[in-house]
Amino acid sequence: MAVRKVLLYPDPGLKRVCAPAPVGAELATIVDDLTDTMRSFPGCVGIAAPQIGYFSRVAVIDLSAHKKAPESVHGLTVLVDPVVVSGEGSEVAREGCLSIPQLTANVRRFVDAVVETRDGRLEFEGFEARCVLHEIDHLDGLLFLDRVDSLTQDVFPRKQRK
Repeated sequence: MAVRKVLLYPDPGLKRVCAPAPVGAELATIVDDLTDTMRSFPGCVGIAAPQIGYFSRVAVIDLSAHKKAPESVHGLTVLVDPVVVSGEGSEVAREGCLSIPQLTANVRRFVDAVVETRDGRLEFEGFEARCVLHEIDHLDGLLFLDRVDSLTQDVFPRKQRK
């Protein structure tokens, strides 16, 4: 198991725009480390390569065990060189992030999104679309705090789990 240390805000690596994903064994290592690290955090549904120090356009999501996920989620999804090609609808909802563990915020995102990856085109809706878009933002050097309308009205201390 290769659980990696998660970079925490304000680490400058979180603001880096990522390079195209590698191929072969290097890509497999990144995907394995992302998956292992994501699964080591209960309730975590996604993580992007720059959060664990790889500055390549790779992210993983898995909503299959999350209470907000509809039955139609894709399961473990590896996003290699993802690009959002279209989005529809708009919704504000609360988001959190492993790299900013003390805060959550209200963020506006598409309700439905179509994403092109190295492996083809994928369609996402609802909470799964939100998660995918959040992780793609990491690959572009963006954090959810960059997407809030008001830092004073839309950002909240995270509730502590008991």
